[in-house]
Amino acid sequence: MKAIEGDELTRYLRHISLKLLFLVGLAAAILLIAVYASTVGPYHITFWEAMGSVFNYQGSTVDRIIWNLRLPRIVAAVLVGAALGASGTIMQCVLRNPLGSPFTLGISNAAAFGAAVGIILLGGGTVLGQSVTTTYIDDPYLVTGSAFAASMVATLIIIVLVKVTKVSPEAMVLTGVAISSIFGAGLAALQYFSNDSALANIVYWQFGDLGKINWEQNTIMAITVLLIMAFFVWKRWDYNALDTGDEVAKGLGVNTDWIRITSMVLASLLTAVAVSFVGIIGFVGLLAPHIVRRIIGGDHRFLVPGSALLGALVLLISDTVGRNMGDLLNWMFGSGYPSFIVPVGIITSFIGGPLFIYILIRGYRNVDQG
Repeated sequence: MKAIEGDELTRYLRHISLKLLFLVGLAAAILLIAVYASTVGPYHITFWEAMGSVFNYQGSTVDRIIWNLRLPRIVAAVLVGAALGASGTIMQCVLRNPLGSPFTLGISNAAAFGAAVGIILLGGGTVLGQSVTTTYIDDPYLVTGSAFAASMVATLIIIVLVKVTKVSPEAMVLTGVAISSIFGAGLAALQYFSNDSALANIVYWQFGDLGKINWEQNTIMAITVLLIMAFFVWKRWDYNALDTGDEVAKGLGVNTDWIRITSMVLASLLTAVAVSFVGIIGFVGLLAPHIVRRIIGGDHRFLVPGSALLGALVLLISDTVGRNMGDLLNWMFGSGYPSFIVPVGIITSFIGGPLFIYILIRGYRNVDQG
């Protein structure tokens, strides 16, 4: 008996070690890509120059490029990716919907509308021209609060539908489409009545771009992400209990209504903070949880941090590719392509769109086989 128990303990420890190794591998990959991202761009910087700038700032041209342009963008990619990845995981759990994410449920579009209202109508931002770099967020707290208020409207609609009507996962996604359409119409109205400068910036901001982020906004995002991630990790056992069903979870002492509402509110806040600063970035919250779940399973002790890390990695790679698209095309097809930047939201949509279709098709096949 003791030998059997020892074997089971050994297998369990090996099982846990593999999951921890996966998380460590993701963190190491983020670090490596971040270092690489700091060296590439229109102004080439060597590895040693980048490291010297990070650890010994002296105000040189390289130092200013690293600290004012590249590092804020790299940090933002990690924070926004982690926020969207974790939010998608929690939404899929508490709604019991594998298609749930801030983008597919319309929460990102709602937050985008609220942020645009804060920037254009409430004076939270300044539009100085038609260039993509001329919208500045003067009051990040006002813009974030406005985005959160709008996202809570969408979240409330979803919570009520889940509680009252018991909608299917597919019907919930259709609800997300409807919510996106409503708030998309609001954004269109803002565009219609805006001047040319504001219109150009609203349209570009909807693509999702990390180029205008600054250290103050990164600080706000970092505090928000760390605090809410701490809550998600703290409640990891409750999320595992929810996966077994409400009756079992209640039998284990979980207040299912409270954990659902609180988690949805916090996930919406994460989305609102990210969207208010960088615009709409789709499918990261859908992509990351599905990949991590297939690799290490659905244990939320590892799924939540794993989805956050993979979301950060996906967004960091996508942004690095997008801002070096000209160099990438020259490397693939020969010289002749000028340097240009593709917003990261476009890159993630190209990646996430086909995956979303695949998940839908697989879901219907499972229903037919059942």
